[in-house]
Amino acid sequence: MKLLFVCTGNTCRSPLAEAIARREAIGRGREDIDVESAGTSAWDGAPASDGSLLVALERQLDIGGHAARQLTAALVLDADVILTMGPHHLERALALGGDGKAHVLTTFGNDTGDPAGVSDPFGGDLEDYRATYEELHREIRRVFDVLPARTA
Repeated sequence: MKLLFVCTGNTCRSPLAEAIARREAIGRGREDIDVESAGTSAWDGAPASDGSLLVALERQLDIGGHAARQLTAALVLDADVILTMGPHHLERALALGGDGKAHVLTTFGNDTGDPAGVSDPFGGDLEDYRATYEELHREIRRVFDVLPARTA
């Protein structure tokens, strides 16, 4: 199963989400899950933001090699589940063919989730990035609780 996390620039939220989900998959023994990320307005090759890098390092996650990439129809087609950080990212994923597999992260398998999505720390201080990390961690753990089990 391929999970694709989508934010705007693919430098703050989605690289963190990718790293968190990768760790969660390993921790749960879900070798069947591959994780990637992209941005709706990404500058291809841009590194993760300083805030995301620092918060990831605080949590023993290394996103130092991250290179941003633009969300494309090919990435959408290749993904099994697309989890966006907000409704405008969802609109773009749907426009690129993500019908039936694209969702705002906070609403995936959660009827009471906030449709506004995950807060964007861009331009904020380190505490904003830490808060976003905690929100992503909570939501991704919940997603893994409801993801279908691997099939033989």
